[in-house]
Amino acid sequence: LPQRLARLAAAAQEETWQSRQQLQAQQQEVARLQEELSRARQDGERWASALQRAQREALEREATRGAEQARQQELIRDMKERLLELLREKDALWQKTEGIDTPMPGPAPRDTGLCSRCHKDFRLLSRRYNCSRLCQGKVCHACSMDFGKQGRCCLICYKQRHPPAT
Repeated sequence: LPQRLARLAAAAQEETWQSRQQLQAQQQEVARLQEELSRARQDGERWASALQRAQREALEREATRGAEQARQQELIRDMKERLLELLREKDALWQKTEGIDTPMPGPAPRDTGLCSRCHKDFRLLSRRYNCSRLCQGKVCHACSMDFGKQGRCCLICYKQRHPPAT
């Protein structure tokens, strides 16, 4: 019986020693896992911070782009308004100068490639018209009046036929 108890005590001591070794190994594993968890948390915080910074920068870029786009839209609108003003001004000046220094219609120039009034080049898309009144010149669309079946005539011939009422 004392030998048996000594063997059981030795086995219990061996078992205790192995349990302590396993406990130590598990404690080391837990410590290692806690350290990895701590590093993972730090990495997660860094990534979250980087994500927030990137989102903030993206929002700032979007706001800047939106402001720039609004500024460009306003500039385009202003340019269109200015273009319309200039066109109106050009038309008003053209109307004011229409009767000034207009030469009497003479014989049509032989160069059929140019308008006899404004000397614009006739191209593929700019038509030429024969003046059906006095001068028989070749005129462009802008320098002529349409009379339907009677044809077109230049503005000078039209003014001679229909003087303005004063």
